[in-house]
Amino acid sequence: MTLRIEILAFDKSQVLDITGPLQVFATANDLARIRGVPAPYEILVVAREQPVSTSSGMQIVTLPLPDPNEALHTLIVSGGYGVNQAMGDADLITWIRARSRRARRTASVCSGAFLLATAGLLKGRRAATHWQRAAEFAACFPEVRLETDPIFIRDGSIWTSAGITAGIDLALALVEDDLGHETALAIARQLVVFMKRPGGQAQFSAALRLQDAGGRFDVLHAWIVENLNRPLSLAVLAERMAMSERSFSRHYRQATGRTPARAVEDLRFETARRLLEQGVSVARVAASCGFGAEETMRRVFLRQIRVSPKAYRERFSE
Repeated sequence: MTLRIEILAFDKSQVLDITGPLQVFATANDLARIRGVPAPYEILVVAREQPVSTSSGMQIVTLPLPDPNEALHTLIVSGGYGVNQAMGDADLITWIRARSRRARRTASVCSGAFLLATAGLLKGRRAATHWQRAAEFAACFPEVRLETDPIFIRDGSIWTSAGITAGIDLALALVEDDLGHETALAIARQLVVFMKRPGGQAQFSAALRLQDAGGRFDVLHAWIVENLNRPLSLAVLAERMAMSERSFSRHYRQATGRTPARAVEDLRFETARRLLEQGVSVARVAASCGFGAEETMRRVFLRQIRVSPKAYRERFSE
């Protein structure tokens, strides 16, 4: 059975919010044809305007909005600078609400979550959106349980994702839901995506999150990453920066928003996750990343992404 996917665009949509997910589903069709089996997806880009002018100036040929009562597998709502104007389009919001009722699942990319929330589809649900608009979203929709870290979130039949390229991760997860892990991983490799990232992964790398405007501690962070298997106590880090422990702790937290201990844990966790994705054993990862005991690493993984290192390795290693 062919699964119908509709990607909603609007004036000043973000082009990658549309084309990123579209290419994931199109690649699933390409791989099916190579294998000599029917293409699993029918993919349509729909809008009230024909064509749509994206925020980059690129025009995209679209189809008119379908009858909201037609059967549908997946509705994906894009985001972009034009989302505020689209929120004020009562007819479009009504269509989204009605179309979602007929869809087996509904998803948004980036600030497309604003349209789902305006249509009342996110009330009481967990949701994600672009980090830059998170405060605005929380103020506009206090009834939504916004989470600012994950790259995508699934809450029942509603899926929401973070900014722009996270739409590719979202689409890969949707394909995995439809066709299985191996197919999703094959698509990720075909698209030369570094790795099909799990939804609980943060929107930023640990090193990027720790960067401060002046870059005062960037060299320290690079040294930490190169020495994760060593003891990295407050005393060691303060000595590295030629500061007293008290002064270092205060200035570091002001600059990065993290305690030194939490920063070290985040860098160890991120490196451990990458090694597990490469198939390195849990025991070796725990030792090389400085966790000491496997149980210590297990507690960190459960706290960070609610998945044990063993389960993470089994699910996401190549």
